[in-house]
Amino acid sequence: MATIHSLFLCFLSIALCISPATGNAVLEGTYSNASVRNTDLLRRQIYEIAANEIGVRERGGDNKGAEISKYLAYVGLGDGYEWCAAFASWCYGQAGRSKPRSAWSPALFPKARRYIKAQLLEGNVRQADLFAIYSSQLKRIHHVGLVKAVHGQMLISVEGNSHDRVESRRRPLTTIYAIANWID
Repeated sequence: MATIHSLFLCFLSIALCISPATGNAVLEGTYSNASVRNTDLLRRQIYEIAANEIGVRERGGDNKGAEISKYLAYVGLGDGYEWCAAFASWCYGQAGRSKPRSAWSPALFPKARRYIKAQLLEGNVRQADLFAIYSSQLKRIHHVGLVKAVHGQMLISVEGNSHDRVESRRRPLTTIYAIANWID
């Protein structure tokens, strides 16, 4: 009986290794390939969550509205607060990520998460990374959004609290202060 059980487990292991449902991770040779695929799927999921919110608008006053309330509630705030960072955090949360989770834009760009300038120039920015806009008047990061893609010298985004709504924008890379990677 132990031999039949062992033989069954052997055949089951082989079947799982070649099954399309497993992504052929074993046959492709490394765990890192499967990990990269999972990371890419997570990035796409976060972006799609954000993109599905395009068109949400403030209603009933500055930084108010049913949808805006859900973004702010996710980070523990009520109506009336700026909500770009809350929106970005909410998108990550909807994808099952516990971080980032803050309404304070500067908190989404700790040095350990930021790309260095050389990485930006080498094209390492990826979908669902976060970007920051700096305010010289405030002397701090004051706006955040999610990266859709970088095309040449333009960053394509989905961002909350941009013209009082969730929208997709094109921003010159020269206007981007920082990019943070909360996935890898």
